[in-house]
Amino acid sequence: MPHIVEFTAPGEVRLAEIEPEELRPGTVRVRTLYSGLSAGTELTAYRGSNPYLTKRWDPLLHRFEDDAATFTYPVIGWGYSEIGEVVEIVPAEVAAPIVAGAGPLHVEPPPLTVGSYVWGAWGHRSDAVVPLERTQARWLPSAVTPLHGVFARVGAIALNAVLAGDLKIGEVAAIFGQGVIGLLATRLAVLGGVDVVAVDTLEQRLAVARAMGAVSVSTLDSRGVADAIREGARNRRPDVCIELSGSYRALHDAIRSAGQDGTVVAAGFYQGEGVGLRLGEEFHHNRVRLVASQIGAVPSALRSRWDVLRLERTFMGMIADGRMDVSPLLSHVVPASDVAEAYALLDQRPADALQVVLDFTGEEKAA
Repeated sequence: MPHIVEFTAPGEVRLAEIEPEELRPGTVRVRTLYSGLSAGTELTAYRGSNPYLTKRWDPLLHRFEDDAATFTYPVIGWGYSEIGEVVEIVPAEVAAPIVAGAGPLHVEPPPLTVGSYVWGAWGHRSDAVVPLERTQARWLPSAVTPLHGVFARVGAIALNAVLAGDLKIGEVAAIFGQGVIGLLATRLAVLGGVDVVAVDTLEQRLAVARAMGAVSVSTLDSRGVADAIREGARNRRPDVCIELSGSYRALHDAIRSAGQDGTVVAAGFYQGEGVGLRLGEEFHHNRVRLVASQIGAVPSALRSRWDVLRLERTFMGMIADGRMDVSPLLSHVVPASDVAEAYALLDQRPADALQVVLDFTGEEKAA
């Protein structure tokens, strides 16, 4: 029987059995190999802090309403960083056009066949049925090991945040939060000719940021992070600050560091009320421009040329050609049956983990 990760209550998660999904015309069955855990969005479901658990998202008005919850426990189907092998294909009754995508992998993708490796967002499950048109442009380049396919989505999130900052060669960026996405953003900005000052509270992560090319690193100390960033950037003010930790305190420090007419990209998933965020201070007096970045869409100025697929394919192209090495970010690869321990690790010992991956390859052997 296939398995799926299920949040049964705050702090409680398990691997549950499910019935196999039925194949329909225009779909493929994918056997999941690996699935990356999110230390941001998914922990909000694990901890019970996600707004969907207490409010209803209105897709027409694009806002949350207080009249109901969008979903309740048990919560299933979460996960957006999967890589798998195509095991069955049912062609569409009317052939769909081949989607070539854009970026370094702009060549027309080869036809999907049984045995093709594809990445996608079908949740932490051992078996998934997904639309053929969604998978045909997300084939894994032969130069990329399947385990690294779990970085397609988080890499796209990082690239989206960097693009939202509109950074130029020779500029300075302060990137707050050096978890997996922050470290990827650091590397992407460095590849774009930007001097990066990496900011985090954990020395272990700052060491990786140095290896990713950050010109300097900074922790929150008694001097204040704004002074430390300016010192690390050789007395230059950041042109852009990117906040990826989801901390309101860090967002306030990013705003304070940006200076007059500066830009701050808020790309973290912020929870609850904004404790520590004081918008009547530097934000107001320095006329700081605050830009939200979220993977549901690319920055509006780029939408005629970019989409989320291009973000993903561009990032995977960087892995394929050797410009992006994600190996240092893989801290734990654990059997899917150990999912409870994996989430507890991310929740309680963040200093010990970066990218935690569920290994579903043993599921087929067990069956």
